[in-house]
Amino acid sequence: MDKEKNEGVVMNNKPENAKKKKTVRIELHKPEDFKQVYSIGAVGGHSPYDFRIGFYNDMPMATDKSGEQVIQRRLETEVIMSPLAAVELVRWLNQHIQNYEAAFGPIAKPQMGVKKKPEPVQDSTEIQGYM
Repeated sequence: MDKEKNEGVVMNNKPENAKKKKTVRIELHKPEDFKQVYSIGAVGGHSPYDFRIGFYNDMPMATDKSGEQVIQRRLETEVIMSPLAAVELVRWLNQHIQNYEAAFGPIAKPQMGVKKKPEPVQDSTEIQGYM
């Protein structure tokens, strides 16, 4: 610390004007060509210099001749950020996920697996006088 105690007197090596706390105001600006993108998933990677995250949507296509279902994965946008910005993004996301779950409950992943056949629907109650 910059403060030293000397016989009950607090001494400070900083000049008086350095004690004033500086404030920073950030103004968020959206340009006219700003666009929002909805995404169902992300792919990406990293190098020693940056992280790259591509956000995509899937579109089921017609079944091909072999009977194989084809899904077209469309890359909507890519974000490139520094390692420090990636760490800050993780912190930001974790905090917002905690806030969301505190308000709405845990986020559940859909269970993947074999779908059960729906049970047959029972006829409604008998109509009086017709049965």
